[in-house]
Amino acid sequence: MPGARIDSGERVTLRTLESEDIPFLQRAYTNPEIRYPLGTPLKNLDQLEEWNDEGTDQFLVCLDGDDAGPGQPGEEAVKPIGVVSAEDASWRRPELVYWLVPEVHGDSYGNEAVSLVIDYVFRVYDTPAVGAGAYEFNEASRGLLESLGFAEEGRTHKNMFIDGEYRDTVQYYLLREEWQSE
Repeated sequence: MPGARIDSGERVTLRTLESEDIPFLQRAYTNPEIRYPLGTPLKNLDQLEEWNDEGTDQFLVCLDGDDAGPGQPGEEAVKPIGVVSAEDASWRRPELVYWLVPEVHGDSYGNEAVSLVIDYVFRVYDTPAVGAGAYEFNEASRGLLESLGFAEEGRTHKNMFIDGEYRDTVQYYLLREEWQSE
């Protein structure tokens, strides 16, 4: 069951990621359309519960119905569609990680959700920038970052073995002052 509302945009709501949401994560992480672009190995429920406790700011991206309040709504009031995380925000430059279920790809929910998390990070943490990485082949993710003003910072060649091939990772950054001037 999705947790309390953290922030809302025009169409999406960020809610706390609760242990009851782990089965949603497992369904997503076993889906090749999500797992391969993230470069994530298969994880069972125990591994996902452990991952959920890593100290990362994790947000469940939801489409809220009209009767979804700020607290913990019933399952019928919200539809989870993805996750956005800000990793390591409390001790170094936060690194954004995000994904949406394939059924909503191309509907601009990712742009709105990632924007809300960027706003959150710059409001809560005293960090000069946020970062994000995307595999070279993941044009949708790279396009999302670039549309939000992220600039390419560097590339790690043959960084991960994904779906039978070594893949490059492209690293991006967004400075606080560039985000605030938008």
